[in-house]
Order: sequence, then structure tokens, then C-alpha cells
Amino acid sequence: MPGVTLDTGALIAIERADRRMQALIDEAHTAGLPIDIPAGPLAQAWRSGPRQARLARTLHLANVTVPALDEPNAKAAGILCGQRGTHDPIDASVVLNARRRDQTVITSDPADLRHLDAHVRILAI
Repeated sequence: MPGVTLDTGALIAIERADRRMQALIDEAHTAGLPIDIPAGPLAQAWRSGPRQARLARTLHLANVTVPALDEPNAKAAGILCGQRGTHDPIDASVVLNARRRDQTVITSDPADLRHLDAHVRILAI
């Protein structure tokens, strides 16, 4: 596995101290694999600020990056939504990041992501 992209459900699982999710993060971190937390899902999950210690610790791991939802990425997410007849540009941004970086998406909602891209690698938690 060349790395992982986390969606909002994965971030919520981190905050809830989900053991399987923590084991996946630990495994990726130990192996030095890239862990991408796109800005959109981070915004959806970041609600309590300083009280989100588990998520904050994950964000500070050396191999974690937060890809921006800048203008080109926002436009690409919107186009993908239009092509697939969906309405969630955040999910689209997750799929696009995973495609671009050849990563596996860790998600709690595989059906929505599969609708956006039937070929994206998904690990459901």
C-alpha cells in the first residue's frame, strides 16, 4: 500500500479511539507511509479544537500531510460531482486525492466513494 487518504469518518474514528483505526494509523506511521488528511474532511471533523487531542496528535505525525482544497482541487471536485451526479465535493476531493497519490481511502462510507470512482481502493472501517 503506497499510503492512505483519510475521509471524515476515519477522522471521527480516530477521535472515538477506535482500535482498528488506531492500528491502521500506527501501521502506516511505523512503515513511513504517507497519510493524507485532505482539508475538507479535516474541516468537517475538527469541532472541538484543543479537546481533539487524538486527532491533533495524528496531524503532528511526520508522515501526515493536509492537502489543500485550493481552486484547482475545488474545481476538479465539482466536476467529478457533476459527472457522477453527486452533491458532496468533500467526498470528491478525497477520491481525487487518493487517485492522484495512488492511495487507499480509509472510510466509514464506502458506497458514496465507490459511486464517485468504482476503481478507487477503499478500506472500510
